[in-house]
Amino acid sequence: MKNQNKIIIVLVAIILILAITLSFVLVKNNRNKSKDDNKKVESTQSDLSEGIEDLPDNPKDFESLQQKTPDICGWITIPDIEQIDYPIMQSALEKDDNFYLNHNSEGEPARDGSIYIQKLNSKAFDDPNTVIYGHNMSNNSMFGKLYDGSSRQFCNKEFFNAHRTIFVYIPGHILEYEIISAFVYDDRHIINSFNFDIEEERMDFYADCLNPPSITKQVLEGATLESEDKIITLSTCTGNPSERYLVIGKLINDTKTK
Repeated sequence: MKNQNKIIIVLVAIILILAITLSFVLVKNNRNKSKDDNKKVESTQSDLSEGIEDLPDNPKDFESLQQKTPDICGWITIPDIEQIDYPIMQSALEKDDNFYLNHNSEGEPARDGSIYIQKLNSKAFDDPNTVIYGHNMSNNSMFGKLYDGSSRQFCNKEFFNAHRTIFVYIPGHILEYEIISAFVYDDRHIINSFNFDIEEERMDFYADCLNPPSITKQVLEGATLESEDKIITLSTCTGNPSERYLVIGKLINDTKTK
């Protein structure tokens, strides 16, 4: 009986030693895993920080701009045409879609209006076609430098060939577009007239951009548009209420910014 008790005591002691040893090993492993996890998190955070630091600055401080004017969603500029350097507006939900047709970027009534996109288009400019509207003002403000009925501006081949690039700045991105065509078009509402989510309809409009159904037109030689390409359409008036003048830009570069 005494021997049995001794055996039991020894077995219990062995079990306790094994349990303590196993517990120690588990605690040590958990500590090591926690350290490794912390290192991974720190490494990831460092990589993200370095990645952000490597990005270029955005030319426009949208945080400050949107604090003052929340409806600003982007900024458009055409190098060498100093008159075209404007914020791009998009009406808030409670405002009419064409609010900025006759209001300035401060929301005040103005004959010149603003450069704007409608709510049918995304602020991220990631739609197949983003239509940007602006008045053709006689003093060359807004989109007044796009069209002149006397064969000036983009109607003129030399002017067209000399101005190849449009930049659109949005939060976190610099979007660069190559101007591929400019032409007189009818006054249909483009986004409502073509379902750009359907490839066939998208390509129908793209075909019009490359071979405009108009006498007044300029097209970049060799220009192409594939189904996956994204474009912007600058739209302004010609003086004829049944017409619009369109300048088409094809996205060629999307640079991420801080």
